Amino acid sequence: MFIANKQPVTRLAYCQYLVSSQINYTLTNFADHSQDYSHDQLNRYLRDDRLKPRLVWEQVKDSIGFSENGYLLFDDTVADKNYSFNIELVRRQYSGNAKAI
Repeated sequence: MFIANKQPVTRLAYCQYLVSSQINYTLTNFADHSQDYSHDQLNRYLRDDRLKPRLVWEQVKDSIGFSENGYLLFDDTVADKNYSFNIELVRRQYSGNAKAI
């Protein structure tokens, strides 16, 4: 029997998960390691939450070291480019799906 959780997902709970997770940042992983939230609850929360860029900037601006040679990039898109070796501003990164760099 499924019993609906009355506790709504909060931005604080989601952010704490992101900060504490070392490798896997997926909703499935969060739900698997949470007694409070289901995958569906988390999915609906992220679909409906509108986090304003201004709010993000206010929270992180004091933690950023500015440099003329530095970049700050936010992008949650990871495209598999196994045969592309020289794309400007693109770096190799770990793929949880492929379990490799």
